[in-house]
Amino acid sequence: MKHTHRDEDVHKDLSNRLNRLEGQIRGIKGMLENDVYCDDILVQVAAVKSALDAFGMKLFEDHVHHCVVRDIKNDDPEINYKTFKSLSLLSRRLFI
Repeated sequence: MKHTHRDEDVHKDLSNRLNRLEGQIRGIKGMLENDVYCDDILVQVAAVKSALDAFGMKLFEDHVHHCVVRDIKNDDPEINYKTFKSLSLLSRRLFI
């Protein structure tokens, strides 16, 4: 598994987003346990999906702005090729 350093503000933002997602998931579980009407639960599920997509997009943007740019600045054709190939595969997984 690769590791990367994230700026403190990005790390804090991503962590806060995950904390909110955890809270939303716990809320959905509580709604289910309290036999809340399906429509109301499904609205919360849609909100979680949207929040998770926003988390993923924020992480993807940070990845491009830092990791990908760093690798491309390396000027090593092999690293550039691997980085481009990885970004292409990742884009397909995220957006298709």
